[in-house]
Amino acid sequence: MTAPRLGRVVLAALLALGSLAGAGPAPQVVRAATPDLTIVSAARYDVQPAQKRVRVTVDLTLTNRLRDTTTKRYFFDHAFLAVLPGASNYDLSWAGSGRPTVGVARRTASYTLLRLNLARDLSAGRSARYRLSFDLRDPGGKPTRDLRIGDTLVSFPVWAFASDDTSGSSVTVVFPKGYQVAVEAGRIPSPTLSSDGRTVFNSGILAKPLDFFAYLVGDRPGAYRETSVAATVVGRDVSVTVRAWSDDSAWAQRIRRVLGVGLPALGERIGLEWPDYDKPLVVTEAVSRSTGGYAGIFDPSAGEVAIAYYADDFVVLHEAAHTWFNGSLLADRWSNEAFASYYGELAAADAKLKITTDKLTDALKKSRIPLNDWGDVGTLDVAQEDYAYAAGLVLAREIGKRAGERGLRSVWADAADRISAYQPTGGGEEIVGGPVDWRALLDLLEEHTGKPFDDLWRTWVARPEDVLLLDARTKARARYAEFVKAVAGWHVPLSIRDAMRAWRFDEGTALMESATDVLDLRARVETAAADAGLTAPVALREAFEDDDGFDDAVAEGGAELQAIDHYTTAVGHRPAGSTPLMQLGLVGQTPEADLALARDAFSRGDLASSAEAADEATAAWLNAEPSGQGRAFSIASIVIAVSFFLALVLVTIRRGRRRRQNRMQAHRLPE
Repeated sequence: MTAPRLGRVVLAALLALGSLAGAGPAPQVVRAATPDLTIVSAARYDVQPAQKRVRVTVDLTLTNRLRDTTTKRYFFDHAFLAVLPGASNYDLSWAGSGRPTVGVARRTASYTLLRLNLARDLSAGRSARYRLSFDLRDPGGKPTRDLRIGDTLVSFPVWAFASDDTSGSSVTVVFPKGYQVAVEAGRIPSPTLSSDGRTVFNSGILAKPLDFFAYLVGDRPGAYRETSVAATVVGRDVSVTVRAWSDDSAWAQRIRRVLGVGLPALGERIGLEWPDYDKPLVVTEAVSRSTGGYAGIFDPSAGEVAIAYYADDFVVLHEAAHTWFNGSLLADRWSNEAFASYYGELAAADAKLKITTDKLTDALKKSRIPLNDWGDVGTLDVAQEDYAYAAGLVLAREIGKRAGERGLRSVWADAADRISAYQPTGGGEEIVGGPVDWRALLDLLEEHTGKPFDDLWRTWVARPEDVLLLDARTKARARYAEFVKAVAGWHVPLSIRDAMRAWRFDEGTALMESATDVLDLRARVETAAADAGLTAPVALREAFEDDDGFDDAVAEGGAELQAIDHYTTAVGHRPAGSTPLMQLGLVGQTPEADLALARDAFSRGDLASSAEAADEATAAWLNAEPSGQGRAFSIASIVIAVSFFLALVLVTIRRGRRRRQNRMQAHRLPE
C-alpha cells in the first residue's frame, strides 16, 4: 500500500513577470509557490468495475496569494501536482475560455508528477477553479500490487490533494451497490449508504490534507471457478481443489503452480504422509477480512485454506505446511506457525521459488513476548503478532540446525503416532493422548537427538513461570539418568515415567527415591538367591515396574527374602553324613525332593509353596535321628514280642506233645 509522503504535492512558482507603468518588461523573477499559490481540492473516487477502473475527479481551487505592486505584476500560468502512481488518462478542464492542458512531468514508483498548464494567467489575488480527472486502472502483475479493479474485488489507495500547509480539502469515495468495503490501512470515517445502495465514504474537511491516507478494499459475492492441482506427496497421489474468483485466473494459475511443486517438497522434508481429511483440501481466494486480517488461514475442521488475493508464494507454502502442522500434531500455536514457516522456506528453496520471509527486525524485537504467550488469533496486538511470526521462524531454524533433518523427522513420526518420550527402557511403545505441547516437544527433541534444547526454550519460549519448570526439569532429568542406570535391565516404573513426561518433577523425584529402596531390596534378594543357588522370580520386577507406590514391591521383596530364608534353613539342616538311625528315620521322607520343589516354586514366584516345601525338608532332617531311634525301639520291641510269642508257642507245642505221649502210654498199660 503506497502511503503519501512529505513533499508529495509539488507546487512551483511559475513565471512571475512584473512591469513598470510605461516601461518595458522587467527581468523574470522566480518566486516560491507556497504559500504564494495555494490549492484546495474536493476529490471524488468513483469505482467503476464495468470499465475496470476507478475514475478520480478533483475539483481544484487555485488562489494566487501574491499582491501586485506599482511596478510588478504577479501571475501563475502553470502548477505541478503529484497524483497516485499508475494514474492515466489525464484531463484538465475549466468553465472559462481557453483550453488548459495537463502532462506528465515525472513518473516514480511512489507518485506521478503532473504539470497543469492553466488556460489563463492566474493574477495576484485571484482564484480559479479547474477540474482534473484521471483513471486508476489495474496494471496486473504481482498479487501484492496496490491497485486491483475487478468485478469481485476492488482495492486501491486514496489520497487528498492540496498545497502544503493548506487546509480545506476533502475526499469522497463511492462504491457501487453490493460491495462490502473495509478500510485496510489509514483512516476515513465510516461510510453511509445512499438511496440507490451505493457505499459512500466522506473524509469531511481536512485540516492537514497531505497527512490523509486510506487504503480501501471492497469485495462482493462473485462466482468462483474451481480447478485442481495433482501432486504426489510421500508416495501418495493427492488432489487439491483451487477456488479462485472467476475474474482472477492469474491467482488460480499461480496457486496451482506453487502447490504443484511445493506439496511434494513439503512432504519430503517433513517425512509424514498426507493427512487424511474427510474431504479433499480446498484452497480458496479471499480478502483479508475473511481471513481474520491475515494473509492466510487454515481451517482443518473444514479442510479449507483461505488465502488472501495478495498473499505471496511464501504465504501459500506456509499455509500448505499447515496441512501437517494444523494443531493435531503439535498443540501450541507458536510451534505450528514456526514450523509451517520453516518448512515453507525449505520447500521454496527446493522448488527454486523466490520468497520473502518474516524478518526479525530491531523494531519487532521491541514487541518481544515469550512464544508461550502467543495465544489465539486476535489476542495480541499487531506488533506482537508480527514479532511472534518472525521469532518463531528464527527459533525453528535453530531447532532444525541442531536436530538435523533426520532428527526432526523422527520427532514428527513419534508425534504423529502419539509416542511420547520416556518410553520403557527395555523397549515397547506406549501411546499417549493428544498433540505434542511445548514440554513434550522439548522432551522428544532431546530424546531423539541426544542434544540439549532447553537453552532455546529459555531464550524464546518460556514465560517466567516456565523457567522455574525448566530449572526443576534439569535437576529431575539428572536424577532420572542416574536412576535409569541403577534400574539396570528392568523397566523404569510407569508411574515415574508418567510423572516425568507430565513434568510433575517433585512427584517423579519422590517416586525415584522410593523406588531406590526397592532396587536395594532387589540387590539383597539377588545376592541371597545366588548364594542359596536359587533363581530369583520375576514377581519383584513386575511389582516394581507396575507399582505406583512400591508397597507391593517392598512386600514382594520381603516375602522372597523370607522364602530364601526358609530354603537356606532347610539346606542348613541337611546332614553332612548318614547313620543307620537317620536312614531309618528318613524312610518315607524326601527332603531332597522337597528342596527341589522349593527351588522350582521359588523361581515361579510361588513363595508359599516354596517355603512349605523347604519347611518339609527341614522337618525331615531335624526329625530323622529321633524318628530313627523311635523306629529302632519299635522294631526291637516288636522283635522281642515276636520272639517271646514264638517261644511261648514252642513251649505250648512241646507240652502238648508230652500230654499226648502220656495219654498214649496210659492206654497201653493193660497189656
